[in-house]
Amino acid sequence: MKILIVGSGGREHAIAASAAKSDRVRQIYCAPGNAGIGQIAECVPIGAMEFEKLVAFAKEKEIDMVIVGMDDPLVGGLVDEMEAAGIRTFGPRKNAAVLEGSKAFSKDLMKKYGIPTAAYENFDNAQDAVAYLEKAQFPIVLKADGLALGKGVLICRNLEEAKDGVRSIMLDKQFGSAGNKLVVEQFMTGREVSVLSFVDGKTIRTMTSAQDHKRAMDGDKGLNTGGMGTFSPSPFYTKEVDEFCQKNIYQPTVDAMAAEGREFKGIIFFGLMLTEDGPKVLEYNARFGDPEAQVVLPRMKNDMIEVMEACIDGRLGELDLQFEDNAAVCVVLASDGYPVKYEKGYLIRGLENFDGKDGYYCFHAGTKQTEAGIVTNGGRVLGITAKGSSLKEARANAYQAAEWVDFDNKYMRHDIGKAIDEAYKGK
Repeated sequence: MKILIVGSGGREHAIAASAAKSDRVRQIYCAPGNAGIGQIAECVPIGAMEFEKLVAFAKEKEIDMVIVGMDDPLVGGLVDEMEAAGIRTFGPRKNAAVLEGSKAFSKDLMKKYGIPTAAYENFDNAQDAVAYLEKAQFPIVLKADGLALGKGVLICRNLEEAKDGVRSIMLDKQFGSAGNKLVVEQFMTGREVSVLSFVDGKTIRTMTSAQDHKRAMDGDKGLNTGGMGTFSPSPFYTKEVDEFCQKNIYQPTVDAMAAEGREFKGIIFFGLMLTEDGPKVLEYNARFGDPEAQVVLPRMKNDMIEVMEACIDGRLGELDLQFEDNAAVCVVLASDGYPVKYEKGYLIRGLENFDGKDGYYCFHAGTKQTEAGIVTNGGRVLGITAKGSSLKEARANAYQAAEWVDFDNKYMRHDIGKAIDEAYKGK
């Protein structure tokens, strides 16, 4: 098979690495890709939102399957364009990708079908939002309705912060058109867990659990980012939690989308909060998480391409997803100053240290190949992932591997997965 992956980040590198392991794949292309992906695939200089060029390329190269990794092209309808051209594509169509593309839509869907989530209200003008907030209980959460690179969420401790948040999202358009509509949501407390799943329109198969670290700095301080690291599995995602979610969240979401005439085929990412009142949905994504993919895919035993084909063909019910009985931790190496302001173009040293090291991965996120070598080309630069027999061992391995590579203005959090040690202290 010839595969085309659409995207350029660490998630797409993890997808490409899994595709390369499949006996069914003989050629991988990636648009636009990055320096790391370029070592296992042919990168083509076509942007993820250049739909006409992507379709033309897929036709020209007689691509057997397109995998859309990023949210923007999914929400924009790339899958529809590819299918209209007769090209098999993995990912939800535009009318299903709205599950991620509009937080207001997803909240309304959960309310309609009784899927557990936080209480909320939607607003399309700032004045009404402020009037509601003047009577609200704090803390409270403000969410830009549309796509905002994982950063369009503000937790406000008081009315003054909330008013500032409304102003920045809806009036100043800090997140662009994503802030045309605002979701005001009850603040929930508990452990956060991410669960990725494959969906074929009617059947859902969940993957192993993970937990992301969104804040830029140690101790969950600083601004929200696209993700500074993650671990898998989550020790807080118990068998009882899984049984509850399978019955009350996972299958009901797939059934709700089908009932709305929005058949979902692809990946549903469930962001969950394990509250005192039981698990509730924080958010949905319509694709692999980044960096969750970097700890989940390396642990999957199945041929990823086989599973994706089953989703496209509606045969997912025939497969049993299996994962290794181990753990993985990913530490993101970022450019100092991310997610606000940072410099690019620094030479990355030590990448060769990962060659031939089983259980260690260096997933490229923001990198670029130059004559001088591979240089930094983004806020999140590399995702250093390591496996271990336990989460504690995987964490130690990941931080050890994070020292194998270096670049000027390298920055990382030092507490990814620290909650694991705290949760098991004395046990």
